[in-house]
Amino acid sequence: MAERPTPYLQVDLEVLEGNLAEMASFASDRGLALRPHAKTHKTAEIAGRQLQSGAVGLTVATVAEAEVFAASGVADLFLAYPLWVDAAKGERLRALTENARLTVGIDSPESARALAAQLPGASVLVEVDSGQHRSGIAAARAGALAESARRAGLDVRGVFTFPGHSYAPDAMKDVAAQESRALAAATASLREHGVEPQVVSGGSTPSAHQADASVLSEVRPGVYVFNDAQQWELGVVSPERIALTAVGTVVSHAGGRVVLDTGSKVLGADRAAYASGFGRLLDHPDARIPLQAEHHAVVEWPHDELPARGSRLRVVPNHVCVAVNLVDELVVVRGSDPEPVDVWRVAARGANT
Repeated sequence: MAERPTPYLQVDLEVLEGNLAEMASFASDRGLALRPHAKTHKTAEIAGRQLQSGAVGLTVATVAEAEVFAASGVADLFLAYPLWVDAAKGERLRALTENARLTVGIDSPESARALAAQLPGASVLVEVDSGQHRSGIAAARAGALAESARRAGLDVRGVFTFPGHSYAPDAMKDVAAQESRALAAATASLREHGVEPQVVSGGSTPSAHQADASVLSEVRPGVYVFNDAQQWELGVVSPERIALTAVGTVVSHAGGRVVLDTGSKVLGADRAAYASGFGRLLDHPDARIPLQAEHHAVVEWPHDELPARGSRLRVVPNHVCVAVNLVDELVVVRGSDPEPVDVWRVAARGANT
């Protein structure tokens, strides 16, 4: 059989299933509900496996993502985003509630009223800023917002946060503690305003294993299904836990370096300040990728003999969520056997609205 043209994204099913089982077991052992963020994988096949392994539902980032996963049969979705709901979005949200239980994030009285005007009685969680300073309200103000939202006709079920600043060296423990303090203060604020929180939701992949189960009731990691070079370099996982790679071909030895066809149009362009390059080579951990263009990844090779032109290497993207959104399909293999066992469509690719 002819080899598949490169570059493409490949998933090791054995590693993927191990990652799913480990996180499900961790959450269950601590009495935490697991609601994974599906923006990482964007595929119905992985969503189904997450639910089968014990997830209570999925987290999504957009209405379009919610539509994709509701259509695939997911019956419980949390849209973890402070939507501005106009008439067009309201129509889509109402259609969604015919097939799935839907909860939406809010972080202002204005957005709460706009949502209530389009979807009366909608279930919501109040978003709290636990230190990332992206979206979310101060914890001490959560109760006032919850009371305002309830007066507008919404069903306030609790609070949530995203500790995204856990994506930094040696930050996971401190960020998880910030998350715990913010959510504890927010739940206290809700109770002061007569709203009893049923859901206290947090967690990112770097901080998930530090989650304070005495405060949180739910965690929402996303990247854990595949892991990526960021998780590897932060020390969250070992390379054996990385399930997704970009398969590329050596196209040149220019300058005494290895040039691959896995450029930014398959790996994505993300490079955090702590990253050692534009991704990592799974089977050659001492190699580095200091230079990337749209169709080139230039590798500083740590050995005297360069891999032959035409040979193939596996590259770990820095940020797997971005890489998945660049392709139409994921090629699935099992372990060291290179023969594909399946091809999964990235059903929510580009589902940004």
